Amino acid sequence: MAARVTAHRDYTIAKIDDRIYSGFLEHLGRAIYSGIYEPGHPTADAQGFRGDVAEVVKALQMPFVRYPGGNFVSSYNWEDGIGPREDRPTRLDLAWHTSESNEIGIHEFMDWCEIVDTKPMLALNLGSRGLDEARNFVEYVNGPTGAYWGDLRKKNGRAEPWNCRLWCLGNEMDGPWQIGQKTAHEYGRLSGEVAKALRAFDKSLELVVCGSSNPKMPTYPEWERIVLEHTYESVDYLSLHMYSQNKAKNTAEYLALSETLDRYIGTIQSVINVVKANKRSKHDVAICFDEWNVWYHSHEQDKAILQGMEGWPKAPRLLEDIYNFEDVLQVGLTLNTFIRRADVVKIACIAQIVNVIAPIMTEPGGPVWRQTTYWPFLLTSLYGRGTALRLAVASPTYDTETAGEVPYLDIAGVQDDAGRTITFFAVNRHPDRAITTAVSLEGFAAAKVVDHQVMTHPDLRAVNTMEQPDLIAPKPGTGAAVEGGILHLTLPPYSWQMIRVGV
Repeated sequence: MAARVTAHRDYTIAKIDDRIYSGFLEHLGRAIYSGIYEPGHPTADAQGFRGDVAEVVKALQMPFVRYPGGNFVSSYNWEDGIGPREDRPTRLDLAWHTSESNEIGIHEFMDWCEIVDTKPMLALNLGSRGLDEARNFVEYVNGPTGAYWGDLRKKNGRAEPWNCRLWCLGNEMDGPWQIGQKTAHEYGRLSGEVAKALRAFDKSLELVVCGSSNPKMPTYPEWERIVLEHTYESVDYLSLHMYSQNKAKNTAEYLALSETLDRYIGTIQSVINVVKANKRSKHDVAICFDEWNVWYHSHEQDKAILQGMEGWPKAPRLLEDIYNFEDVLQVGLTLNTFIRRADVVKIACIAQIVNVIAPIMTEPGGPVWRQTTYWPFLLTSLYGRGTALRLAVASPTYDTETAGEVPYLDIAGVQDDAGRTITFFAVNRHPDRAITTAVSLEGFAAAKVVDHQVMTHPDLRAVNTMEQPDLIAPKPGTGAAVEGGILHLTLPPYSWQMIRVGV
């Protein structure tokens, strides 16, 4: 099976915003407690943050981390997480039917961000609360001393403002599962007024308004249109969410979901353009895809807790999907989609980072290990920065119910900012046939392969475990070479590859 690709130096999509490699950390399950934070762990620092976890998180080079939710934020009182720990209340979290000790709050999260070299993307509660609480939280985080909230922050140990620039106006407010669900008009009016208040405080803040929780919502895409009619001039990003599932164990259909993702993005881009035109606006609103991942492996095991059959446990094992090799391909396909949509997707957050539908797992008192999906995210984050190339691809296809005709070869190309390296990320969707691929490098100087990493495995269900943490990991590839301005490579069946070409 053969495919042809053309990469031309002058045919580009857009500069990739590094923030598409961001993450998400929610007060949910063991994401925080026994995830990033475990006092008494052999690697814990003086604040109780696990050093082994911080090391593998930092390696991902996530520009931003979204916090504290997620569904959790829609009934969260941020004031519960400030002041002396012994005075902080334990609350019952209605989103995940667990108890929250509030040992970790905004001060601790900000400290952790510094440890792992990332920046905060903070979410405001527009479910059970509203404008005044949102304004107060922003002023507590960013306001000067000499006024009430800045002085309270100073009293709690931090005199200087954190200067958080990126704020989410609620979470999934269209969802019937959400505490404080709203209609599009209700939410549009509220978020528009909150945005106005935050702009009065600081015009330079970047604001994210909620779009559809997923493309299957009955209100999609009319929700986006209505919300943007209320908020277009006041916000910078529209938030989208999508999780990939393979409950039917049909790999061909599963790997077609990235085509659905691409169409989701395209549809919302069109809605944004329509609202912009209707308003005769010069302002641009981009997409913030601040929740995405594979999520379905843990659904059955989570039911007892989520239905309240186990009371209100603290930091239980919730949403702990154990990812297999098949999921490596899905994560690679998703990241390729974001690269190819670099003109409109400016922020994306893998949900989440540790233990909860996460690329990183921990054992209390024990080790940390990388799930299978850690690796495509790591390598794409490290080398998928620069300018997205507009590739011309000719590939054999297969027919799906999910997305119609789907190419067996999925490929994205990135030229680094220095113009010295082109990196290709490629997935072969075919179950048993290799794809011999010729990539024509047009307009580039003499080239040679400088790095080639391959992920493949005969068992799609193979996983990394605490006992075998490196079973699924990248391995050096062979056979890729540039001859006469053409990159020749072979993609094994069901494989993910990264090929870096020096030019």
